[in-house]
Amino acid sequence: MAVYVYSVVASTHPQRLDGLDGVGDPPSALRTVPSGKLAAVVSDTPEGLRPKRRDLAAHQAVQERLMADGTLLPLQFGLTAPDDEVVRMALEERAEKYTTRLRVLEGCAEYHLKATRDEGSLLRRILLDSEEARGLNEEIRSGRGRPGLPAALGELIAQEVRARQDAQAAQVVGALGRLAREERVSQPAGEDFLNVSFLVESGREEGFVSAEKELADELGEDFSLRLRGPLPAYSFV
Repeated sequence: MAVYVYSVVASTHPQRLDGLDGVGDPPSALRTVPSGKLAAVVSDTPEGLRPKRRDLAAHQAVQERLMADGTLLPLQFGLTAPDDEVVRMALEERAEKYTTRLRVLEGCAEYHLKATRDEGSLLRRILLDSEEARGLNEEIRSGRGRPGLPAALGELIAQEVRARQDAQAAQVVGALGRLAREERVSQPAGEDFLNVSFLVESGREEGFVSAEKELADELGEDFSLRLRGPLPAYSFV
């Protein structure tokens, strides 16, 4: 039967899996696959596995239990292998890489930040700051505008939006990145202009959270910063 893989830990890591259920309905039983100085936490893979709420919660609960007892490499939901032997071989072949990452992640947690800015306030700011954009907008509003002006204004504003969002993202990452061991920037979605994860040492977590709050206050009510953490370090495996 196929094997579902939750995470990789050191063989010396406490593996307190009692009271936890694996993915599937009925829930699969958790176990470990050892290989030298490493071990993988696994279960059987249920048929037709999908990212349902119950299974996502079971996956996360395993990571949080292991995280409470030490360092781990948390794997994304849905990773499977044909059998235990393939898992054991992967641990053996990638032992150096996994051991190195465990050392890097030791004593750290992930903090995930998304940021948006109110679109209306951003557009008003652009029209105030850009003489060209303001002139095009006034010409269009007068009703005497030439054909193509709306498209030209739209392109100009789009360029300004991208430039300002890039600058704002760099400001946020720069301010908080100095308090993190590593950072990973991902493509933002929807109205977000920033989607970034920080790897923060346990001794700096309080300062990191305080710095995020101070930055949010500094940016003002037009901005929304949403910080989640501490989390298993999915982005840094």
